[in-house]
Amino acid sequence: MVVAAGSGSRLGHAVPKAFVPIAGLPILGHALRGVLSSPGVSEVVVVAPAAHRGEAQDVAAAVCRDVGSHADVTVVVGGAERGDSVAAGLAGLSPEVEIVLVHDAARCLTPVAVVERVVAAVAAGAVAVVPGTAVVDTIKQVDERGLVVATPERSSLRSVQTPQGFRREVLERAHAVSSAATDDAGLVERLGERVLVVDGDARAFKVTTPDDLETAARLLGMPAT
Repeated sequence: MVVAAGSGSRLGHAVPKAFVPIAGLPILGHALRGVLSSPGVSEVVVVAPAAHRGEAQDVAAAVCRDVGSHADVTVVVGGAERGDSVAAGLAGLSPEVEIVLVHDAARCLTPVAVVERVVAAVAAGAVAVVPGTAVVDTIKQVDERGLVVATPERSSLRSVQTPQGFRREVLERAHAVSSAATDDAGLVERLGERVLVVDGDARAFKVTTPDDLETAARLLGMPAT
């Protein structure tokens, strides 16, 4: 599924983040292009704000035509919180789907190779898989006063991206317990299940600020709008 229900207020646009254009195509369109170009993806549920459901359907149809995908694409309405939106996406999947990817539309330039690595790892037996990149900055843990309490060894740290992949029954079980986490892998970890990290990609960064829009446009070799 592609989660595109966030408001994206930090981008400073009047429309939700997923519908802000980069190089003439909405962020959602770029995200779908990467997902739908993967031969391992046969079904996609887009989770969108209610007011933009029709627009999301139009974007998805256009991308399917452009990349020649025959995947089934459905658009459902998201919830108040991210966990609610993922739950809505799960409910929109066909019963026969066993491997579920959860992808943030804001990570719209994620390469197809990352999608395929995640799918392959779950198909090979992992119950939960996340793409990640090595942390290059020194990380400090601070208390409520801003004082440093620890410096984690960065060689063991990873900056986690999406899509995250799961055996469906594990993801559903995790959401049945609680949907309160910054990512779905965190919910699965609480079940005591192991989460595998595969190689991510610097291009899978999250578009959050106007500067991120400019960065994405440069990577595409185009003006931002």
